Amino acid sequence: MLKAVIFDLDNTLIDFLKMKRLSCEAAVDAMQDAGLNMPKEDALKIIYEIYDKYGMEDQKIFQRFMKKTLKKVDYRMLAYAIIAYKKVKEGFLTPYPRTKRTLIKLKESGLKLAIVSDAPRLQVWTRLVSIGLDDFFDAVVAFEDTKMRKPLALPFKKVLQILKVRANECLMVGDIPEKDIKGANAIGMKTCFARYGSTTQSHIKPDFSIDKIEELVRVVELLR
Repeated sequence: MLKAVIFDLDNTLIDFLKMKRLSCEAAVDAMQDAGLNMPKEDALKIIYEIYDKYGMEDQKIFQRFMKKTLKKVDYRMLAYAIIAYKKVKEGFLTPYPRTKRTLIKLKESGLKLAIVSDAPRLQVWTRLVSIGLDDFFDAVVAFEDTKMRKPLALPFKKVLQILKVRANECLMVGDIPEKDIKGANAIGMKTCFARYGSTTQSHIKPDFSIDKIEELVRVVELLR
């Protein structure tokens, strides 16, 4: 019997990639206003190369960008970048349409809800509070809780321990098959691929796939 639904956060509940792209574009525009002499496309390419190296949660992205391109940190330009980034981030950090309605239906059906994210704890909670979803979850497991990332088993086992449920009583919902689906499958959870948040193809097979988050309600009905 299904007792819990566990979610990834970024690109499963939040359209994180859209927010990141628009925020970075705004930051580059602002740096150009402050004197950066570089085509926007070239600047964005370098920024994403830095993200690839240090991770999408890197808090020193624009300092690293300036050290790489200007050989120093221009603090006036840095201020322009950070302010522009944050303004756009606040406007576009939103849940996917009908996310809150879906979570309400799941809670009303008596299910426990949880999040397992590779992001740092502060970023996870900041995003949840910003989009008004923080009260829905019975457990939130972030990177610091296990110091391991999906698809390793420990983050999944940690959330099972907190929820006091078995793996076969849970459904894991995520957008990255190589992390969310593979890791959850390995410990015996049912899995649901959030196809709407993914940009890649994968050979890893979930138990279910959905194109909109509200379709999750039907998946849950099939498992109960």
